Amino acid sequence: MAIGASVGKGGKNELADVLVVQHLLNGWLADTNQTVLPTTGNCGPLTIAAIEAFQTRVLGASKPDARIDPGGRTWNALSSRAAPAPTPPANLSGAAWWHANQARFPNSSAIDDLIEPFRANVAAFVDVLKDAGATVKVSATLRNPTRAKLMHYSWRVANGSVAPGDVPAFPGCAITWDHGDLARSRKGAQEMVDLFGIAFQPSLTSRHIEGRAIDMTIGWAGTIQVKDKAGRPRAVGAPRSGDTNTDLHAIGATYGVRKLASDPPHWSDDGR
Repeated sequence: MAIGASVGKGGKNELADVLVVQHLLNGWLADTNQTVLPTTGNCGPLTIAAIEAFQTRVLGASKPDARIDPGGRTWNALSSRAAPAPTPPANLSGAAWWHANQARFPNSSAIDDLIEPFRANVAAFVDVLKDAGATVKVSATLRNPTRAKLMHYSWRVANGSVAPGDVPAFPGCAITWDHGDLARSRKGAQEMVDLFGIAFQPSLTSRHIEGRAIDMTIGWAGTIQVKDKAGRPRAVGAPRSGDTNTDLHAIGATYGVRKLASDPPHWSDDGR
């Protein structure tokens, strides 16, 4: 956008040039809550007064000449007024979003939140473990379905297996995955992956979501006697970890609490 000749007091005031100036002045007038000009292409008293006001208020001129010349100071200031910065999308994914919102979608570590009969089976198995002298630390039982989706899509966006704009909406969860730039979008998702502590792509069909799985860390000293569901004591020695001890896995299975060998703390009703 440019003007070919001067506009304003004493200017040539060609129709096309006056129209350009009037439109630019109207942008400034509207931004500063002033009355806009009629865009007639006629450089009358209102247009001249608006030029003077712009020179006084924006350029600080003590003696405004009410004229705009091509390439002059007034033209350069009027034509290069910065457009307002675009408003960034709301609720952008990333560390800030995670800290502000993730607590609204908590997981549970309570055995009571599991579904029956798995709940009763887990409770019985944990009781015999503790009776035998083992320590049991439960880290997760029921997983919030929205949290599961947040974890799943954080991983996928960060790793490039889904485009940020293709992530489906989650009812009740306002989050924007697309930052308008792929690198920034993936960075925001990676920040959430790191804060969630994700090491593998989270499933959307996890037994945790259904209340049919538990993550627990089990340890003991020496050799302990753990009763199976029939009440028979069984010796359990090394390795002294519930993650890898197959003797303990076999005892858990009698209770319907089955170990998923590929996921160290994970037990479920079907081993998945």
